[in-house]
Amino acid sequence: MGTASAQDLREQAVSVFEPLPSTIPAVTDNPITEEKIELGKALFFDPRMSASGVFSCNSCHNLATGGDDNLETSIGHGWQKGPRNAPTALNAVFNEAQFWDGRAEDLKAQAKGPVQAGVEMANTPENVVATLKSMPQYVEWFEAAFPEEGDPVTFDNFARAIEAYEATLLTPAPFDAYLNGNEAALDEQQKAGLATFIDKGCASCHSGINLGGNGYYPFGLIEKPGAEVLPEDDKGRFAVTETADDSYVFRAAPLRNIALTAPYFHSGKVWDLKQAVAIMGTSQLGEDLTDQEVEDIVAFLDSLTGQMPEVSYPVLPAETASTPRPSEDVVPGQ
Repeated sequence: MGTASAQDLREQAVSVFEPLPSTIPAVTDNPITEEKIELGKALFFDPRMSASGVFSCNSCHNLATGGDDNLETSIGHGWQKGPRNAPTALNAVFNEAQFWDGRAEDLKAQAKGPVQAGVEMANTPENVVATLKSMPQYVEWFEAAFPEEGDPVTFDNFARAIEAYEATLLTPAPFDAYLNGNEAALDEQQKAGLATFIDKGCASCHSGINLGGNGYYPFGLIEKPGAEVLPEDDKGRFAVTETADDSYVFRAAPLRNIALTAPYFHSGKVWDLKQAVAIMGTSQLGEDLTDQEVEDIVAFLDSLTGQMPEVSYPVLPAETASTPRPSEDVVPGQ
């Protein structure tokens, strides 16, 4: 690639994408402090936030495996299978809304959902608060994280703390270095894939800081994929808006660390990234991408695999005699 065209490509990329910030981003109505981050980290890893005492946030958003669980759909309470593939928690703070259908406006709202979902953690806000208040160490941590409040152990503050922790889960990648001016951060095939990604129109949906997560689009804009990839009974955002135009509309998947988060799509039916790229070409762009174009795009997507945040496993507060006991209806089939 010549010097002029290389410069043109980077300028084009800078106009479409954004690098990750070097500091923890601010979030709405939730000042982030070290105390809040540490509390949120404990809550993220604590399985006692589920009714069964088995499932934590990290169960489905495993920070050791790309921020998701690498399952078609997640396993939850009573070993039930959830309806959709778990999105990654990494860099999720930059999504304009959370979940595939965007039903949660931010990570605070998102944190409350799985805890109460019968197919996931199957708990209640009241039981979460009772569990937390039963452990003096948690009460102390909430008081330190929310010092202005007389009764800081609330379900809202539970969600705020988890949001604060998740805002730290950033993964700077070679592509960020490239956007910041380091031409050598991408190899020639990755640059070719970037050019194809932009030229073919992939970037029209997968743009911005997270290369997605910032818009809603019909899956099958040009040609609907098969019913296995796009199950007919999951109409996506229609369930949120009840607007006919939102049938089979989903939030564009953020693509950072996509090489780590198979299987793909909301249905979790596609395990091979090359196949996923080819499906997107035909269904969203009306393009039968060549094998070389697919390989180049996948090489570019590899440049979005970032440096994982260092995570040390938290030591959680001990239970007491007043800590609610796990529910007992946790057997297969229930």
